[in-house]
Amino acid sequence: MGELKHLVLVQFKEGVVVEEILKGMEKMASEIDLVKGHDTGSVEMLRQGFTHVFMFTFQSAEDFVSFSGHPSHVGFSATFAASIEKILVFDYPAVLVKPPP
Repeated sequence: MGELKHLVLVQFKEGVVVEEILKGMEKMASEIDLVKGHDTGSVEMLRQGFTHVFMFTFQSAEDFVSFSGHPSHVGFSATFAASIEKILVFDYPAVLVKPPP
């Protein structure tokens, strides 16, 4: 099996300093070698109130499981969870439809 994508959509609670959360997420991702890639985006009022998207790429499902239990992830997750009004998480095996040029 190939890469695994971990997609997270969130709406932060009112009053949360989003920049601090983003810095914490970047720090966490940089501390964990299992994270192959990490993207962040924001569009005001995407759909259903979600405002931010986070995409993590892992080499395998096993790497994602190891990431989930990593101390840096566990520590950051408590802060992240406390800042969230609404969340949607979707994990899926990546299927390359069109190879890069």
